[in-house]
Amino acid sequence: MTKDWSPRTKSVHSGSRRSQYGEMSEAIFLTQGFVYDTPEQAEARFIESGADEFIYARYGNPTVRMFEDRIADMEGTEDAFATASGMAAVSGALISLLKAGDHVVSAKALFGSCLYVLEEILGRFGVEVTFVDGTDLSAWEAAVRDDTKVVFLETVSNPTLEVIDLKGVAKIAHAKGATVVVDNVFATPAFSKAVDLGADVIVYSATKHIDGQGRCLGGVICGTQDFIRKTAEPYLKHTGGSLSPFNAWVMLKGLETIHLRCNAQAESALFIAQALEGHNKLDRTLYPYLNSHPQQSIAKEQMGAGGTVISLDLQGGKEAAFKFLNALDIILISNNLGDSKSIVTHPATTTHQRLSDAQKVDLGITEGLVRISVGLEDKTDLLNDIRTALDAV
Repeated sequence: MTKDWSPRTKSVHSGSRRSQYGEMSEAIFLTQGFVYDTPEQAEARFIESGADEFIYARYGNPTVRMFEDRIADMEGTEDAFATASGMAAVSGALISLLKAGDHVVSAKALFGSCLYVLEEILGRFGVEVTFVDGTDLSAWEAAVRDDTKVVFLETVSNPTLEVIDLKGVAKIAHAKGATVVVDNVFATPAFSKAVDLGADVIVYSATKHIDGQGRCLGGVICGTQDFIRKTAEPYLKHTGGSLSPFNAWVMLKGLETIHLRCNAQAESALFIAQALEGHNKLDRTLYPYLNSHPQQSIAKEQMGAGGTVISLDLQGGKEAAFKFLNALDIILISNNLGDSKSIVTHPATTTHQRLSDAQKVDLGITEGLVRISVGLEDKTDLLNDIRTALDAV
């Protein structure tokens, strides 16, 4: 580990391993298994593998290990385990920590699949889950009990961009001995301060900003070496949620440019959000660094920038939102985010469609809400595209 380097330098060099050929770009070890010199060596490796000793791709791989070491070094954690998708990281981190009878406190503003894991899967196996307003520290204080095992939250919620006081929640959780697990996708590894703010386990969908170019699925769990290797890894390697070597190589290449990309995207997002605030076709313009955002001061403390995502709440509900989406020229309709291409999503009918009407109202997911993931296009072109589409509503 190279703790004296800046995160930007770490994103280019940390974790690198070179073969006898001295390749510049990291090698892809596209193999499902590994050969042993002797049966004695195989036996010893199954008892305990060394740092650069591998058994089977589901258990570990040199290319995957480079990605794990790099993201852990950037994030400031001791270790990491790479997974097949972001949801494999979320479910793996939670399920490996919990058993029947345990209690979880979670923010209620979550991505639809995260809600499914908490409400359906954990509940089915006897884990009790209490949901709270994540922005209200008194609600966390009231909900976290002596027997609470885990607290879970998105540092910035999807899609309404609420920012949770991570330091405050961690203090409450740690006072009761609970583990703090955070989905940090919207904060991005480029802007993350999660470890310094008290997070114990950080999960990312590497599909988003880490790849950032729409190519591969992936995820990663960051934490202490004890948690990663004794809790998360045994669960994930036996249930099959590990990352492929090829996707790990793509993620390594993505990390090399993540700071350049995310800073440029966040700069454009702030420019667009400021220009659109108060537009007569919008009920709300949501972006963490806007003066109007209720958690702006927390966002500035917790993140090095406001992030790459803006949410707009159009007057006129679903009809207005669909007219807006259909009138866009540059910005593409999809359900991903964190891409180099700008993407627009209608959460009420896609990513959060499984929620009840009451849940959507409670979370502020209106029929007019659209989520825009700002890409790397010219910011003035993007603003003009949005303004033209709003004129068409």
